[in-house]
Amino acid sequence: MQMIRTQVGIIGAGPAGLMLGHLLDRFGIDSVIIEDRSRDYVIERVRAGVLEQATVDLMIATGLGERIQREGMRHEGVQIAFGGRRHRIDFPTLTGGRTITIYGQNEVVRDLIDARLRSGRPLLFECSDVSLADLAGPRPVVRFVRDGQPHTLQCDFVAGCDGSHGISRPSIPLDQVRTYERAYPFAWLGILAEAAPASDELVYSLHERGFALFSMRSPQLTRLYLQCAPDENLDAWTDDRIWSELLLRLGTDDGWRPNTGRIVQKSVTGMRSMVVEPMRWGRLFLAGDAAHIVPPTGAKGLNLAIADVAALASSLRSFYRTENERSLDQYSKDAAARVWRAQRFSWWMTSALHRLDADSSFDARRQLADLEHLVSSRAAMTSFAESYVGGPLAPVDGEP
Repeated sequence: MQMIRTQVGIIGAGPAGLMLGHLLDRFGIDSVIIEDRSRDYVIERVRAGVLEQATVDLMIATGLGERIQREGMRHEGVQIAFGGRRHRIDFPTLTGGRTITIYGQNEVVRDLIDARLRSGRPLLFECSDVSLADLAGPRPVVRFVRDGQPHTLQCDFVAGCDGSHGISRPSIPLDQVRTYERAYPFAWLGILAEAAPASDELVYSLHERGFALFSMRSPQLTRLYLQCAPDENLDAWTDDRIWSELLLRLGTDDGWRPNTGRIVQKSVTGMRSMVVEPMRWGRLFLAGDAAHIVPPTGAKGLNLAIADVAALASSLRSFYRTENERSLDQYSKDAAARVWRAQRFSWWMTSALHRLDADSSFDARRQLADLEHLVSSRAAMTSFAESYVGGPLAPVDGEP
């Protein structure tokens, strides 16, 4: 058995775990990142792609900005479509200059992996049988198998960044946490298509047949979604059927339609909300999807994960400087407040833009009134824009 010693053991090599390791390295704090999947699998997952201003600023400030500044697609607004018309919400005007950037999560992960490899800090893929022990004591332990050999990692702290299906959250006794959940009675059928984006900005559409979203991943790839049943059979959705439904739901009276092309990926994504409190138990800290899930409507999942680890890295730096746990105690409280603000916004967007089978004609008119208010009131648009582009992150500059 091989014994490894580090300051922070990080479970999961998604955006949260990799960014935490990157920030800790800048602070001179040692870490080991453990991931059960392969490097290629982690990189190639096509997931979120909308980055808040603060997420982009953090990447640039910490040496990850070369590609995103060259390849990221900066957006200064979004379009809300209903009743056959698109309505633009201008972000910089309403938020003091803040915007969003389209840059795929897989590209963020690629940049973070490259930075980790340059640092020389351990990044261990394809680790099996991962388990956590002694989390309530001063020296927690991570056990895993790699290349057929058992390993034991001794740490000061463990960061659970391994998502909603990982081992970190279940390692906390059930009577020590409270879980808040909401399942939505619909899902998203998402596609990635070889088609040039037909709009410079995202288009969120409310249609009598259900929600649809036009997005993009690059100047050559369009990302589109439409509301469907949670148990939707993908085999029943031919490419022609998908395009027919998307063109119907997204098309507007001025003749705008998304460009069509070869569909290279399709999937169904369930919609749910989940929050675990507290996000700390003993020497274990939860971050990202291990602690909370938001429906993708508000584009908050990746950005919340980055905000979590920025705050956690700052708290750990304070601890190692002062040996005072006050900053560690504050992490969960501050993170939860931010998470619930994002949950509120994501719930509102989801409720405002999706149709339910049980909705009455009253519900349909109420939704339209809600969106009419949004696009006609500067105060409402300002609130929307501020929530969408996100707020500041914990400070991460400075020397170790």
